[in-house]
Amino acid sequence: MQLWRINETTFNFRVYGGQFWGVDSNGALVATATTPGPSETFQIVRRDSDKTRVRIRAPNGLFLQAKTMASVTADPAGEYTDWSDNDPSVFLVNNVGNLYGEYQICNGYGIARATQVLRSHWDTFITEDDFKFIALCGLNAVRIPVGWWIASDPNPPLPFVGGSLQALDNAFRWARNYNIGVIVDLHAAPGSQNPYDHSATRDGSQEWGTTDANIAQTVQVIEFLVSRYANNTALLAVELLNEPLAPGTTLPSLTKYYQDGYNAVRRYTPTAYVIMSNRLQIADQKELLQFASGFPGAVLDVHYYNLFDSKFENLTVEQNIDFVRNNRSADLATITNQNGRPLTFVGEWSAAWGVQGANPTDYQRFARVQQDVYGNATFGWAYWTLQNVNAVWNMTFMIQNGIITLK
Repeated sequence: MQLWRINETTFNFRVYGGQFWGVDSNGALVATATTPGPSETFQIVRRDSDKTRVRIRAPNGLFLQAKTMASVTADPAGEYTDWSDNDPSVFLVNNVGNLYGEYQICNGYGIARATQVLRSHWDTFITEDDFKFIALCGLNAVRIPVGWWIASDPNPPLPFVGGSLQALDNAFRWARNYNIGVIVDLHAAPGSQNPYDHSATRDGSQEWGTTDANIAQTVQVIEFLVSRYANNTALLAVELLNEPLAPGTTLPSLTKYYQDGYNAVRRYTPTAYVIMSNRLQIADQKELLQFASGFPGAVLDVHYYNLFDSKFENLTVEQNIDFVRNNRSADLATITNQNGRPLTFVGEWSAAWGVQGANPTDYQRFARVQQDVYGNATFGWAYWTLQNVNAVWNMTFMIQNGIITLK
């Protein structure tokens, strides 16, 4: 079961098959609606002394209660409680996981507070000084993730708040000032192309690409971005989608979108590169190679982390380094055509790993072998990320402390 939060006490309950709880004319709990409305909106009332004990007020104004082992109803019999274990209108709740990301920030805080929080973040997290630092280090491009709602800024659909477009405008201005290329990366597509926080999923569901209308909506976002920045000399590339996850994102849906998205970019600029991300969790890393080779200026994006997979859990320092030198090098060579089409891009990598007790020299060696191997990518690489509260994910920290050195 997944909760769709409306405010602090009001929720929709999404269950199997993407359907939502509701109450029928007899007061029985049912799940038939695929889109929630007032009839699928419930209020959660928590016990003051024990927040894990709750009662759930149904749309008909009455509390749910377990009627039998197989049925739940909302009727007058559940109106009074002593919060005991014997009360069928009292439920125990157990939080099995948290979601993060911009959707959750906006939905949790509400418009007024989320606007304050995010605008403070946009104003301070990355500033012009960071672009100056990038240029001084000899780096020549930035990859900037954006969400689909940016196309509706300053009045995006709820729960999102306005301001991200101004932040992107600022980044383009600073990039132009310091001769830095910008890769605009659609990191969160409508419906979410993976179930992870960074796709702005509402409840961990992945529903991008399931309809032609959804794909068309995503293409409109690309068209908005390219039409806005096509004449800005800082625009280097447009990444059509970040990390679509297989099998939820099917190959036919993805290639249809990449075809349409490429055409949208080319309507405004003949020179910007068009980046196409490989699907996550696929056996054949070459599945897009022939397809992408048919598009001039296309770039194939792969992300390499010695994390997020059980095979990395117990590797030593030397084993991690050898894996990059041997396996990653072979993987990259596999998707690199001798004719240069498509170009290859290691769009994300990091010096983060699962090694315990590693010293600075270990991190230096691990970062260096990745730079050496990923330097063979014909479009280059991008570190994730420039700033982060965790030092190893913070490229600025890694450079300033000599862990990462740039030739």
